[in-house]
Order: sequence, then C-alpha cells, then structure tokens
Amino acid sequence: MASSSTADIARDTENSERHRRAFSVMPAIERLGDRTVSARRYVSVAAAVAAVGGLLFGYDTGIIASALIFITQTFSLSTSGQEWIAAALNIGAIFGAVSSGPISDRWGRRPAIMVAAAIFIVASIGCGMAPTVGVLIFARLWLGVAIGATTQIVPVYVAELAPAERRGGLVSLFQLVFSLGLLLSFFVGYELSGTADSWRPMFMLGVIPAVLLALGMMFLPESPRWLLHHQQERRAVSILYRLRGHHRHVRRELTDVLTAADTETTKAGWGDLRRRWVRPALIAALGIAALSQLSGPNVIVYYAPIILSQTGLAHSAALLTSVSVGVTSTITTAMGIALIDRVGRRRMMLVMLPFAALSLFVLGAVFLDPAPLGGVRMVLMVASLLGYIFFNFGSLSVAVWLVAAEVFPLAIRSKAMGLASATVWLCDTIVSLVTLSLVQAMGTTGTFWLFGVINVISFLFVWKYVPETVGTTLEDIEDSLRSGTFRPVGR
Repeated sequence: MASSSTADIARDTENSERHRRAFSVMPAIERLGDRTVSARRYVSVAAAVAAVGGLLFGYDTGIIASALIFITQTFSLSTSGQEWIAAALNIGAIFGAVSSGPISDRWGRRPAIMVAAAIFIVASIGCGMAPTVGVLIFARLWLGVAIGATTQIVPVYVAELAPAERRGGLVSLFQLVFSLGLLLSFFVGYELSGTADSWRPMFMLGVIPAVLLALGMMFLPESPRWLLHHQQERRAVSILYRLRGHHRHVRRELTDVLTAADTETTKAGWGDLRRRWVRPALIAALGIAALSQLSGPNVIVYYAPIILSQTGLAHSAALLTSVSVGVTSTITTAMGIALIDRVGRRRMMLVMLPFAALSLFVLGAVFLDPAPLGGVRMVLMVASLLGYIFFNFGSLSVAVWLVAAEVFPLAIRSKAMGLASATVWLCDTIVSLVTLSLVQAMGTTGTFWLFGVINVISFLFVWKYVPETVGTTLEDIEDSLRSGTFRPVGR
C-alpha cells in the first residue's frame, strides 16, 4: 500500500510539473494574437505534403497491374510467379507497418516518414534494375516495408496535427493522393507499355514522389501530441499555436491532451492493446482494415488488365479500362473527402456498401456468357466495374485509414495503427495470392460474386461495430472508450 501510494504521489507530481511547463508558455502565446487563417492554411499544407506518402502507396500498388503483363514476358512467369511478384510488396508492407510503430513512438512521426521515403528511393531503383525474378521480389519486399511504414505513420501524423472538425478530410487526403498515384500509375503503364522491358522505367519513376516526400517533410513540424507525450512541452505548445492560430484553441486542446495523458499510469506497450476498454476500438479498426481489402478493391487494381485480357479484350483496351478505374477512384475519393466531415464515416459506409455489393453481382453476371465482350455486355461490364470502384472507394477505402488513426488512445495509437495497417496488408496479400487461382477455380463470375458477398458482410459489420466519430476530438474518443460508451447508436 505504501509503495502504491508513493508511486501515485510521484505520478501526480510529474503530471503537475508537466502541466506547469506546458502552461508557462501560454502568456507569450496569448500576446501573439489571432492567426487562425494562416494556421488553417498551414495545417492544410502540412497534411498535403505528408499525404505524398499516399502517392507512393498508390503508384506502386497500381503500376504492378500494368507492369505484370511485361514482367511475365521478360521472365516467362507462371500464374504462381505472377502472384508472388504482386504479393511481395504486400508481405514487406506487413513488416513495415508493425515495425514502424515503435520507431515513430521513439524517434517521432516526422523522422520515421523521412526514413521510409529513403528506403522507397533505394527499393524503387532496385526494382527497375532487377536482373532476375529473385532480385525483383527482394526489392519489392523492401518497397513494401517503406509503403507499410508510410501507411502506418502518415494517417497518425495528420490526425494528430488536424483540428477535430477537419480531421476527416485532412486524413483522407492520404487516400485521395493514393488514388492520384493509382491514376498516375495507370497512365504511366499505358504510355510506357510496348517492349518486354517497359516495366523497368515504370518502377524507376516511383523515385520521384519519394524524393518529394523526403524533401517536404524537412519543412514540417513534429506532432505536438507526440512532443507532449515525450515531455517537450514548450516546443509542443509553439507548434500547436502555428497549427491553431489562437490561444483559446491552444489552451483547450492542451488541457484535453494533458488530461488524457494523466490517466496513463504506466508506459504503454503492445500488451495494452489487450485492455478490455480498448477492445471496441480494436474490433472497429481491425475489422474495417480487413474488410477494406477482403471486399475486393485490389482485385480490380492488381488484376483487372489480366482478367479482362483473358476474357477477350486486347492488352491496350484492358489497360485503358484500368485508366478509367483510376479516374473513377480519384473522383470518388475527392467526393468522400468533401463529405466525410459532414455526412460522417459510419453513415457513408452504410449508404454506399450495398451498392458496391450490387455492382459486383452485376459484374459477375456479365461474365456468365463465355462469348467475347461486346455491345451491351461491354457497356454493362464497364458501368458495373466503375460503379463498384465508386461505391467501395467512396466508403471503406476512404474510411479505413481515418478510422484506425482516430479511435485509439494516444499512448498506444502508433502501435495500434501499425497493427491496423499490417491487417490491411495481410488481407491484401491474401487477396493478391489467391485471386488468379480463384478465377481459375470458380470462374470470373464466381470470383466477383464472392467479393460481392464480402461487401454485404462489410455493411453488417459497420452497422454492428463501428460508431460515428465525426466532429469528435481524439481525447473525447478516448474518454468514450474508457467510459464504455464507444458503440454504435441507432442500430
């Protein structure tokens, strides 16, 4: 008892000292006046630069759809070989997502992003110069490590920078830039397609966004929440003022973050993810992470050109269809960003997922007839394909990084986000490894119908387990977890 009482007194003393150091800066902040307009602009720029990580993610996710056709010609790949080339990035991303959490917790969000960009540069060059299949797979594994780390760190970084009322749109910029990277990869793949070695410059061009990300992060601030968690109160308050622009906003947010930090009695570790009060967030975030991939978006992204080629379309027509997929996903994600802080995360998914499932059921029905596509069937195929992209990307794909970045408490946020990101990549790996085999075993129709059923399951999961978080501060979400009120309403 005495030992426990002594520990409590020491903790209370440390918390009081932390509050004193943080609020000692406030008189100077109050004299600086109102700079909310410039602060709002600064947050937008910071989120946009960090979101270039999504461009890396999107470009290398999409470029394999175009490159795989020509890699197969260069190395005479079997179906299994094609699947392993595609899946190597995903396997590396699992390790990158999990390992980057402790790194960003220890060294900071900003340095961790810069390290990921450097790895990406080296790995992109390695992919483009690979002399053998083994070297290509190894380079894509490291490419995956960099992308997995980016998908873990960037959404957390932006969520911790953004004010509550703008968090949804700003974090979702990551997904928008992912879609732009996807679109860019399809255009690059279409323009560079031709010779058997045309896949090499496709991979090498990935160096450009990585360099932009590394340079851009040099001019961005560290997360003020990370700084507060690491007893760098003065620097945190100064950055928070640059992000909010008025002392009232700074004082309110500072109070919320420090109060939440006071409730942490021990240094957080992986074991804290097993706490009962964290479980609802874990179920919601990991469920969305898994279903965002198992529902099939990367079936279209990775393998649409090959699947469509097998149904009778010429290579150029199949690649051009992929370009339209990229355009649709970009438009849809932009729409999602505009609406997600108004409509809400949960409501968008519940409205759009049934239509995503319907689109896949129609798409599967198109391929019931084994005859080459043409006429009305061709129009219906394109419409249902793009319809699926519209409704799936506008719901699960927009929400996946946002939900995971905002529902966890600060002390374990980075580790939990790493686990959610690893879940995305693990499920994406499974899809990558089995899709072409599913097409061979079940046919094109059966494969698309299977993913349609998973979209129905996704709707039911969101309805049962995912609460609405729109307009809620990160600290209020943590309070709802601790009080047991983190649950869907109106079921």
